[in-house]
This record gives sequence, structure tokens and C-alpha cells, in this order.
Amino acid sequence: MKIAVLKETADGERRVAATPETAKKFIALGASVAVEAGAGADASISNEDYAAAGAIVAPRHEVLTGAEAVLAVQAPDPGELNGIAPGALIVAALDPFRNRERIDGYAAKGVEALAMEFMPRITRAQSMDILSSQANLAGYKAVLDAAAEYGRAFPMMMTAAGTVAAAKLFVMGVGVAGLQAIATGRRLGAQVSATDVRSATKEQIMSLGAKPIFVENVAGIEGEGAGGYATEMSDEYKAAQAELVSSHIAKQDIVITTALIPGKPAPRLISDVQLQAMRPGSVIVDLAVEQGGNVEGSAPGEVVVRHGVKIVGHRNVASRLAADASALYARNLYNFLSAFWDAETKRPVLPDDDEIVQGVRLTRGGQVVNERLLGA
Repeated sequence: MKIAVLKETADGERRVAATPETAKKFIALGASVAVEAGAGADASISNEDYAAAGAIVAPRHEVLTGAEAVLAVQAPDPGELNGIAPGALIVAALDPFRNRERIDGYAAKGVEALAMEFMPRITRAQSMDILSSQANLAGYKAVLDAAAEYGRAFPMMMTAAGTVAAAKLFVMGVGVAGLQAIATGRRLGAQVSATDVRSATKEQIMSLGAKPIFVENVAGIEGEGAGGYATEMSDEYKAAQAELVSSHIAKQDIVITTALIPGKPAPRLISDVQLQAMRPGSVIVDLAVEQGGNVEGSAPGEVVVRHGVKIVGHRNVASRLAADASALYARNLYNFLSAFWDAETKRPVLPDDDEIVQGVRLTRGGQVVNERLLGA
């Protein structure tokens, strides 16, 4: 089986879908790996590194010719996949809800598109979960980005000239990114508090040494959707949360927002009115900016100042740590394909009745087959 690894073409995308480590592992399974020249450059991986691992390094058209699996970070254009084998696997983060036209293009081309971000959140799929691996790095980087924009120190400092108070950091949304943001903020010496619509996260917040800020005695506090994701809340809960958040963020120096609902725009957590209550020089990092933003006035790819508050809206935050993000992403893809690897045919066999396969498979046999897309 020939596996093709493409150089990413999306603006600002610095990651790569395979590293020399995973290329070597695929070759050990009996596959051949062809890497587009320069694919790993932005992640500090040279062509020579891939060649030393046993991969073929070549121009894009040679890499794609005869490929039976194409590995990428972001969805490649169906029209550019010239020369691939019939029924080839496309394994990437395909952003299916916002890229439906592209998914239809994969179906028309007869390839089998596998969306890694649709990976079910079950125990045996944890090592394949790109959302978790990339969100973990994004949560870490969000705090560093906040520190870079914040004009003061994070930890309390006692000096001969007086005491510098610790920064107050508030994390909104305690998924993988939020938990890492809490941990990073604590390591840097900030006073950290956090909130989430899922009451089960209260214990996780406390275990990291942060203070939980939760709406109490309001219907719908559970907020637990399918697969451990957050779900939309009742109007009563939203009103109570807005009141609680308003009083809390007015006292905060830094806010990290991470809330996302799969397949829907990011929920609005901070309004312009709430921004006005924050102190000048405060910083907000909106990790949901590319899905519409948790913060009113945030802009993708920009640092906006409103009412004296900096709102940081960097795109593709995990890609800003390209080397580590690529290493984790590449292992996610290897763990997925190798879990279904058939030793005799030396290729992955994806059973129709498998929960993981059903979750990630978008197209097959010229049709869109994923239930989440068919029901959208």
C-alpha cells in the first residue's frame, strides 16, 4: 500500500500529517510512504529526515500517483488529488460541517474520506483523537499568548520595592484545552478560576488547584451532550450564567474562552457590555474565534482592542506549536490506521459495523454515508 503525505497549502498551516517516526512505523507494517518535498519544513522536519526513515521524498504529482491512502492535516482539494488509486482513503481533519461542498467532491471522485475530528470519544479511540491532542497544545499556547499580550507579571512577586500581585486568570470551558489552560496558568503563578456548563467538571477544576465558578440551583446545569461534549443550555441557565460571569470577569486580568458545540457556531460567552466592565489592560484569548467566537468583537487572525481590553483571536493555535502538534497528530493517524491493519494484505481493513469506522467515514462508493452529515 502506498501512503502519500502532502505538504499543507492552507494559509498559516505549519503542521504535517506524518513524521519520520510514523513513516518508519508504517513502513514496518509493510506500506510504502511517499512524502511531498518540503512537507515538514514548517514543523522543523527536513526532507533528509524523512528519507532517513525510509520514505520517498518527491514532488506532489509523484507522491499522489497510485496512492491508496492520503494523509493530510487539513482537507485537500478533491480536484488536486490527481492520479490516486480508485477508492483511496483520505485521512485528515476535513471540517465536514463547514466544508460540505468539498465532502461531496470526495464522494464524486469515488474516494473514502475519513474525518479524524469525528472520532468517537470512547476508550479505545483515545490515542486516535486529534481534537484532544491538538486542543491540549492550544490550551497551553493560549496562556502563553495571553502572557505575551498582558503588560504585567503572572506570579506574585515580593521584592524590596514592594509586592507585585498575582494575575487573575479565568478559564471558560473546561474541556481538554481548558484543563491545560488551567494547569499552565497555575504553573506560571496566576490565581486561576474556571467555569463550564457541565457540573462534572467542578471536581476536575479543583483537582488542578483552581477555583470553580458555577451557576447553582438552575435547571439544566448538567450540560453534558453526546460523547462528553457540551450541549446548549436553557434560557434560564444562560441568563444566570451571564449574571455570574459579569460579576466575575470584572475582577479578572486574563480570560481564556474555549467553548465549542460540534456542528454549531461557538456560543457567545462574553458580550460587549461585559467587556466594558473589565479593567483596561486586561486580555482575553478566544480559542473559538474561527467558529464564530465566544467573545463579541473577536476577529480571526487579529488582536483587537475594545474598551481597553485586548481580545486575541489567533487562528489555528495548535499550528503555532508545529513540531509538537505534528508529532501528536501524526501519532493519532498512525494509531487509527494501524488499529485496523491486516498483516496479510498489509493495508487497513475498515469494518462497516465498527463504531470508530462508522464515526469517521464520510464517503464511500460515490456516496456521502455519514449519519451526522445526512441528518444535518
